[in-house]
Amino acid sequence: MTMDYRGRIALVTGAAGAIGTALTAELRKRGASVVAADGMNGKPWTEADLRTEPLVRLNVTDRSSVQGLVARTEAQLGAIDLLVNVAGVVSFGSAEGLPEIEWDRVIDINLKGMLYMMKYEAAAMLRSGGGSIVNNSSIFGLKAMPRLAYYVAAKHGIVGATRAVALDYARKGIRVNAVCPGPIKTASYDRVTVGDDHMYDDGVPMHRIGQPREISHAVLWLLSSQSSYVTGGFIPVDGGMSAN
Repeated sequence: MTMDYRGRIALVTGAAGAIGTALTAELRKRGASVVAADGMNGKPWTEADLRTEPLVRLNVTDRSSVQGLVARTEAQLGAIDLLVNVAGVVSFGSAEGLPEIEWDRVIDINLKGMLYMMKYEAAAMLRSGGGSIVNNSSIFGLKAMPRLAYYVAAKHGIVGATRAVALDYARKGIRVNAVCPGPIKTASYDRVTVGDDHMYDDGVPMHRIGQPREISHAVLWLLSSQSSYVTGGFIPVDGGMSAN
């Protein structure tokens, strides 16, 4: 089955990363108008025409910036009916050893940033009659790992918030779901493994890491009308890790 997004307006955070880049490309290829936003790259949206700029800068931890980007997108492109929250960071360290500035960063970007996006985007979707939201959690939104307490807390929080917000809007035309990736070929993965694509193969039942496009394909389905009876769900895309 093909998924056609012609006439749809999408907003993607974390769009400069491997998963966000793959998803943005897939949405655009299928006809969607996509505002691709990222905190590390891109031109400030206050200076950009969102119709033409391929990537705009957004600090998801700044609620006024989030609100402003949603409002500007509505004004220039029309009602946003697709939102994907990919923005995220990871920091390793024990519960007592990770500096507070780092665990603040992990919680603020991964969890609070996602909540800000849903707050202002849900309001926009209510005005326009509905939409679909997909949040990027992690295998560590379903299980734990040593030296990742704050990341695990944030990613579990994403799954919990996804389920709760889905209930808030189940009768109002807004569906909210999450994906939970396992080890995926990204810059973060490469930093941890020093480029060894097979370091964690033995821990994955499929005995390989995933590719960004494999996450984007799951997200595309959740965004589409093909998943019209799915809300409050979370899909592990992890090569079978969560089945262990």
